[in-house]
Amino acid sequence: MTDTATLVPTANNNLIPTANEDDLPRRYADFDNFCEAIDYAAQGKRGLNFHDPRGTLVRPYPFSELRQDALAMAYRLIAHGVKPGDRIALIAETGPHFAALFCGAVYAGAWPVPLPLPTSFGGKDNYIDQISVQMASAEPRMLLFPAELETMALAAAERQGCEGVVWEAFAQEAATEVALPTPAPDDICFLQYSSGSTRFPHGVAVTHRSLLANLAGHSHGMNIGPSDRCVSWLPWYHDMGLVGCFLSPIGNQFSVDYLKTEDFARRPLAWLDLISRNPGTSVSFSPTFGYDICSRRVSSQTNVAERFDLSRWRLAGNGADMIRPDVMQAFVNTFAPAGFKAGAFMPSYGLAEATLAVTLMPPGEGIRVELVEEERLSGCPRDLSRPARYRAIVNCGKVVRGMELEIRGEAGHALADHHIGKVWCRGTSVMHSYYRDPEATEACMVDGWLDTGDMGYLVDGYLFIVGRAKDMIIINGKNHWPQDIEWAVEQLPGFHQGDIAAFSLETENGEEVPAVLVHCRVSDPIERIKLHDEIRDKVRSITGMNCIVELVPPRTLPRTSSGKLSRAKAKKLYLAGEIEPFKLAA
Repeated sequence: MTDTATLVPTANNNLIPTANEDDLPRRYADFDNFCEAIDYAAQGKRGLNFHDPRGTLVRPYPFSELRQDALAMAYRLIAHGVKPGDRIALIAETGPHFAALFCGAVYAGAWPVPLPLPTSFGGKDNYIDQISVQMASAEPRMLLFPAELETMALAAAERQGCEGVVWEAFAQEAATEVALPTPAPDDICFLQYSSGSTRFPHGVAVTHRSLLANLAGHSHGMNIGPSDRCVSWLPWYHDMGLVGCFLSPIGNQFSVDYLKTEDFARRPLAWLDLISRNPGTSVSFSPTFGYDICSRRVSSQTNVAERFDLSRWRLAGNGADMIRPDVMQAFVNTFAPAGFKAGAFMPSYGLAEATLAVTLMPPGEGIRVELVEEERLSGCPRDLSRPARYRAIVNCGKVVRGMELEIRGEAGHALADHHIGKVWCRGTSVMHSYYRDPEATEACMVDGWLDTGDMGYLVDGYLFIVGRAKDMIIINGKNHWPQDIEWAVEQLPGFHQGDIAAFSLETENGEEVPAVLVHCRVSDPIERIKLHDEIRDKVRSITGMNCIVELVPPRTLPRTSSGKLSRAKAKKLYLAGEIEPFKLAA
């Protein structure tokens, strides 16, 4: 059986990554359960490849080795008394241990529950609270974690009254071979907590059938070919990283190269270095901010044509947050000399409640936008005394195989093309339920249709996403999208994406007013006042109203586990006094 030493990555320049091409005929996730998918992938030469912060390969991990290690983990779990349906909480660090434990739990009939890693925001106590709340929802039999997180993980495990085990130690335990259960297609495969799950976590219960349907749907939508290879830095505790860049390579048998998320954050251009070294064609996804940070990190002295070769980047996927055309254009402008093609962009739309993908742009069509009049977004007639305003809305593509879409109005009826309403979807990969939360399940599931909570419209089968319904700021009966306010402020010099959070606040007289929290890097008191007034005037030009502007220290605004700005949490922390704005001179 596997010794723990075989799972520990070590740098070695002589290591050879797993193959791009293989004699094993590709099957697009057409299996009865995910265990069969692992068994089949293990017959080939492809696999997972883990890299250090500089992009040096430290551990090739063929699917054949993953299967061997996963079976050993399944035997250990069963020896621990784990039974089918038990939840196994796993700190989702990108590496062989998590991969083997996740797949091992599935082989044992248990339900793996990926939990986030600590972030730079919030500190030790907040992290313990975050994973404790998710564990309280999942009620896991065990929590397994890397040694470096032992103190925090054990504190969370103790709070929930479950066993906590360092996974390096667990991998050394005896693994006596026993009979393993055969999961039925409609058995639960894993629980996925949505990225915003904090105080009221929603554990999405994903069945084997739902998982495999989505893996098949998005692989057909991307036209995964024989030389395609994934490159990813996305976290494994978020649906796009877990399903799209860990489970999909197994279910659809293609190799993948990983950077850890924290390594990408420190050295984002290592992502593009990895893509450049790929001898095949690359498939790599990122939220908008990933493309933005890469464009910003290129200095004027960098010769991108000499450092990078992005000519074989076939699909540059974009999802997980609102897609910004200006950021994508800046990326094209920066990296076109290195061979990047704008047509490689693949906008998408998805959510954990649909396992992952709902829509994908057909390969090669790139980013297409529509200019939408403000009155269509706000729901109010335009003030003819002001110039017409437009917003660029990105086309997020067509439904993946096995999925249906409807745009519904307030009365619940389907709307015609070009009419903005709530996005509903139905299909095999829509979730089974929110785990142990029938009320929340009933609130968003109606006759097999899922209320996504997002707003958008359809045109000839293509989906355009406008925003999150819950984020909408409604003042005097007029809708204001926080993205519009944030984008406007970002146009001022010195701001980056994610520096501004917009939401509404209730004043003492009961009226709603827009408020913006803004990262301030200016130390001079006079300049801060000027900046405050500039921002106030900019927001007034968008909303027609005075607003509350608060300048806050850099790195203050919270993000979700997937890196997206959390407006709801920013508002909560601000109202609780946990975000302290700078005081402006009188």
